Amino acid sequence: MSDVTIDRAPSLGFLPAQRAASRNAEIIPMSLRTVHFVMPGGVDDPAAPSGGNAYDRRVSLDLPGFGWQVHKHAVDGEWPRPGAAARAELARVLRELPDGAAVLMDGIVACGVPEIVVPEADRLSLAVLVHLPLGDETGLEAAVAAELDERERTVLRAVSAVIGTSEWAVRRLVSHHGLAPERVHVATPGADIAPLASGTDGVSHLVCVATLTPRKGQHRLIEALAAAADLPWTCECVGGFGNDPEYVDHLRDLIKRHGLQDRLHLAGPRAGAALDATYASADLMVLMSYAETYGMAVTEALARGIPVLATDVGGLPEAVGRAPDGGVPGILVPPEAPAALAAELRGWFGEADVRRRLKAAARGRRAALDGWATTARSLAGVLTRLPSEPRRAA
Repeated sequence: MSDVTIDRAPSLGFLPAQRAASRNAEIIPMSLRTVHFVMPGGVDDPAAPSGGNAYDRRVSLDLPGFGWQVHKHAVDGEWPRPGAAARAELARVLRELPDGAAVLMDGIVACGVPEIVVPEADRLSLAVLVHLPLGDETGLEAAVAAELDERERTVLRAVSAVIGTSEWAVRRLVSHHGLAPERVHVATPGADIAPLASGTDGVSHLVCVATLTPRKGQHRLIEALAAAADLPWTCECVGGFGNDPEYVDHLRDLIKRHGLQDRLHLAGPRAGAALDATYASADLMVLMSYAETYGMAVTEALARGIPVLATDVGGLPEAVGRAPDGGVPGILVPPEAPAALAAELRGWFGEADVRRRLKAAARGRRAALDGWATTARSLAGVLTRLPSEPRRAA
């Protein structure tokens, strides 16, 4: 079988002042406990931005405010199906941790290698953070998906705690893997409130922020935009090209076939100020994913008051949410219906009342979004409840 790399959702850079405010939202304790956070190599690579990487980086910064000093262990490899060198390095990292150590593992590293992780589960206090169930990645061969699914189940049943990134994800993990509900916890990604997006003309500029992979469904977006080519839209697809180059080539062919080269731009990865500027120019955020446990790009758009048009899958409805007055700041369409997306785009362009309602709801949702301090507090609560003594010593 060929190696498989699981895509991780896209993300923004964060404003320094907001990061500092989140870190300082609680009084930092004088004495910190230690958690060892095992994450994929490249987590800090600006050329490969992803929601999972951004989540890992951010909670590492914020956990000290809730009593936990983070020691990061970034392990290079083609996770979740690593080669021999990566497997040996992960085994070494875990083996050298002291008995009873609190360990938080990113699921993309932990869940594909039960033969490495499970033997350490009685010696260490292990929690696994699942950004996306391995078998839910789009485009996997059935046999590969089934193998990853079984490996993940073995790991998650062995560790002390499992963390999902939405209420939907928690329900999915409990039901799909037969986990005890009391062992599965939620730590929803936070969002930094940013300046309201000025947009372009208030209608026509669409932005999709997502790594270019089949799971993110950019081909469906292209087909829908082609069906609405008579409307005066422009669109930028922002996201990394490296996960699936063949898919990127397919997207370029689709754009050329439909004659959309002057209107639809595959912009590549952006972070920091460049991504902030992209969002500032957006009139509408679009995301056509086949599977999402939450959807950080959605809340990052809503944090700027940008309405959302997205697929009704997984945790995306939870990310879209509602404004305090009950208004819905987005439109959800069936995952296999480019025609429905095209129809909603026509409504967006043709009905000023629809745009006003969505924009008002997006601004209301913006004000109600939880920050990253809430995420760190949730994670700290899980870590605090981990067993303080190993079930067995080395």
